[in-house]
Amino acid sequence: MAERTLRGARLGGQSFEDERGIEFAARQQVGFRCKADHEFEVTMSVEADIPAVWECPRCGAEALNVSGIQPEVKAEKPARTHWDMLLERRSEKELEEILKERLELLRGGEIGPAHLHKANKKKKASA
Repeated sequence: MAERTLRGARLGGQSFEDERGIEFAARQQVGFRCKADHEFEVTMSVEADIPAVWECPRCGAEALNVSGIQPEVKAEKPARTHWDMLLERRSEKELEEILKERLELLRGGEIGPAHLHKANKKKKASA
């Protein structure tokens, strides 16, 4: 007999509770408009922070709040270049000295591509 009592009922699909004695949270309708002039409303709690931007359900574009709330403008950090990072570690005077030393080594054939080294030139001259 107990097996037959649930027959035909959609378990999980339908609630058998009624709404008596339930107090719903206070709600408000917040209006938005996208660039394609689609207007729509979103139901939110009265206690919720109202966003300035919401995605349009029709076209997916950004929709702005019709009550005039403006989105926050985030300050973007400027991109740091290699030069900026180098100047954080050394002064320009130090960098000029290092450049001068490295250029002397390069011109002397002590550093740089293998075909420019003095040792290679001596081998070629003796051959």
